[in-house]
Amino acid sequence: QVQLVESGGGLAQAGGSLRLSCAASGLTFSRFAMGWFRQAPGKEREFVAAISGSGSTRYADSVKGRFTISRDNAKSTVYLQMNSLKPEDTAVYYCAANLAFPTATMTEYDYWGQGTQVTVSS
Repeated sequence: QVQLVESGGGLAQAGGSLRLSCAASGLTFSRFAMGWFRQAPGKEREFVAAISGSGSTRYADSVKGRFTISRDNAKSTVYLQMNSLKPEDTAVYYCAANLAFPTATMTEYDYWGQGTQVTVSS
């Protein structure tokens, strides 16, 4: 069975930083593109960042320059370093795995974690 487990969420002040981790098991991690999505209350889930198995990255415009996605294939873990946090970054952040591409399209991801809450105070 495939399992993705997010960690590292919590409370931060505006301008602060958090580092999210997503540990994967039950899959050949290096073959999957990994993505981060987020969902705020009353909002649709939106793309945040993605990374291919070889390290190619893409970001939503709203986080570009502030967030960095990375992966450690040896540890089967993907990270999201979030700097210069804004209150609008408040959301549940979800890790997802895609067999092929680092797509921004939610429906193209095959596996999802349970999410971790990120709250940014003003």
